[in-house]
Amino acid sequence: MSVDTKLPDESSPVAKLSLPWWTRGDTNAFFGLSFNILVNVLTLTTLSIAVVKIPSGDVLGTVLPALGVALVLGNLYYMLLARRLARRENRDTVTALPYGPSVPHMFIVVFVVMLPIYLKTNDAFQAWSAGLAWAFMIGVIVMIGAFVGPFIRKITPRAAMLGTLAGISITFIAMRPAAQMWEAAWIGLPVLAIILIGFFTDAKLPGNIPVGLVALLVGTAIGWIGGYMSAPDVSEAARDIALGLPDLRFDLLFDGLSNLAPLLATAIPLGVYNFTEAMSNVESAAAAGDNYNLRSVLLADGLGAIIGSGFGSPFPPAVYIGHPGWKDAGGRTGYSLASGAAIGLMCLLGLFGVLSTILPIPAIVPILLYIGLLIGAQAFQAVPRLHAVAVVAALLPNLAEWAVGQIDNALSAAGTSADKIGSDALGQAGVVYDGLKTLGSGAVLAGLVLGAIVTFVLDKRFVAAAIGSAVGAGLSWIGLIHAHEVDWAAAPQVALGYLFFGLVCLAYSFLPSAKKAPPAEPEEKAEPEVATA
Repeated sequence: MSVDTKLPDESSPVAKLSLPWWTRGDTNAFFGLSFNILVNVLTLTTLSIAVVKIPSGDVLGTVLPALGVALVLGNLYYMLLARRLARRENRDTVTALPYGPSVPHMFIVVFVVMLPIYLKTNDAFQAWSAGLAWAFMIGVIVMIGAFVGPFIRKITPRAAMLGTLAGISITFIAMRPAAQMWEAAWIGLPVLAIILIGFFTDAKLPGNIPVGLVALLVGTAIGWIGGYMSAPDVSEAARDIALGLPDLRFDLLFDGLSNLAPLLATAIPLGVYNFTEAMSNVESAAAAGDNYNLRSVLLADGLGAIIGSGFGSPFPPAVYIGHPGWKDAGGRTGYSLASGAAIGLMCLLGLFGVLSTILPIPAIVPILLYIGLLIGAQAFQAVPRLHAVAVVAALLPNLAEWAVGQIDNALSAAGTSADKIGSDALGQAGVVYDGLKTLGSGAVLAGLVLGAIVTFVLDKRFVAAAIGSAVGAGLSWIGLIHAHEVDWAAAPQVALGYLFFGLVCLAYSFLPSAKKAPPAEPEEKAEPEVATA
């Protein structure tokens, strides 16, 4: 699939489409996406300062301005891509893809890449430089993926891609916000009620006031009136406000690249994760009615990570999960750029230290839970009923990866680890740690493989299922899935299991009943029925 760079002929009927730069629905989507990105930038700011010990002046003066540049440029690109698609298809209902710092990558670059180096060297700048090199490599791998991603998308069943995306959404997008809400349920639940009613029903607020804005104001008011927030904290944070202009940090980037080899074990699978996640997000947008060119998306994602690392940000940006949510909220082509520009400006002005003391987290995170609910529902609604089993299969690796992360973090807080305790002791407590870790390693790719194989089996395409099993065996053998590191013969037992699975499928392909088509089912809607807020 090639990138379509040809602009429409101005004399053609398509070129006469009048596209507004802003709609009422864009206002709703703007507040929703902005709060989404806001939560993530607040989180990565806290992680950089509190965990990796990068000085707050460098985080607020270099890392965040670098991220701000990437956010503005990326969201500008996706707005233009949406307007081009709208003119090509002669319709004004196209919704731009959302774009911001990747949530899973935030935690991985902090806890897997930068923190171990900081603990070993006690040098935050060395850890930072490693993070920049890692983000740079992620960008390079994603750009390479732009040339193979369209083929993978073409041959991978929708149930596998949407099921994998739902797994990411439910675990890494929705579970943490849900837990944060229930820590202060008296703040989070009223906000969630406003969001659910505003985005999932046709009940409108007086004057069509933006749902996201009302939700944030109500939650913030409850938090301050109830004593959840502290005025002295705001005053202290205000002293850190300073203009941060982006500047190139090639010195740190090149220092990190000079010792790149140890980083490849995570950069390669996470780079593959990035382009497979983007592939699933593009498929999610297509299920909602907007069919974007995958190669155009992947090239922009990769370039965004490279530009950000050059300016000093170790946090790769990416197309977000949630396009259908913003489409159902009424977002069109303007909301994405407005969100990127607003958050980018906050990054440049160093406002995130103050914002974290003004806005209660339980008042912000319900928007992430909304996205998790919507994407989880879409995975089942946008595929044939028969394929629901494949959706669940694609969910499992991400559930396992999330569970392992929770176990590891809990043990670390207790001053120990799974290795120190041992699998036998964990097993006696009912924790199947080794199996969860094997299932969850390389979760995105593993979800795609499992979802595809199960889809082929359900459709009685047993030869295709055998080929998918062979792919799973190969990926397991080199460690891209179901292995703790990328290496030759990384997970031989899992690879053997996939091969045996494929042999069973091949054997079934010779049975006479395998020639019969699966039973027909009622016509399914292509996208979820969600009222526009």
